[in-house]
Amino acid sequence: MVNVLPGQEKVTYNELRSIDGIKDVYHVFGEYDFVVIMDVTDMGILNDIVDNIRGIGSVTATQTIVGAELQ
Repeated sequence: MVNVLPGQEKVTYNELRSIDGIKDVYHVFGEYDFVVIMDVTDMGILNDIVDNIRGIGSVTATQTIVGAELQ
């Protein structure tokens, strides 16, 4: 999940969509501005993508949640 500076949603959305490894980006309302979906094979790749997201100037905060499949 990602929070951004007010008024920077459209620009940030486009920047998020351009990052390799990001599968989907959803603009949401509430505590967070975006939900970002990634599908990675290891935590190192996840860390690199999160670092890229945090490097966007309009991003003010991130929250990472790791999901697992139930079988």
